[in-house]
Amino acid sequence: MTSSLSNMKCSACRRDSPHVSESEITDMKPSIPDWNIIDQSSVPKLDKEFKFKDFETALIFTNAIGSLAEEQGHHPKITTEWGKVSVCWWTHKIRNLHKNDFIMAAKTDALYTSLENS
Repeated sequence: MTSSLSNMKCSACRRDSPHVSESEITDMKPSIPDWNIIDQSSVPKLDKEFKFKDFETALIFTNAIGSLAEEQGHHPKITTEWGKVSVCWWTHKIRNLHKNDFIMAAKTDALYTSLENS
């Protein structure tokens, strides 16, 4: 399902958009196995840290995520440091997880794989 999630597009969210159910999380989580579901201020989020050999490569990855976020209209929290980038996806409008977050996590993994293989 990773490839199918990473090929999907985000749908526009409104404040009344439904958050993902436990069964949807169970179905989608195996597609993004290295992502952690964390709770920050009672808001569930998808979180992952990516490792890099240097700051320049981490910054290239950060900028690629930024471009992807703009293209999809869905934006994460990104922290860039020497040798690592932390990415956190959740849907701000609903203060919860939406299918879009799982789609973007899969797309982020695909970006990382393409960068590592180039």
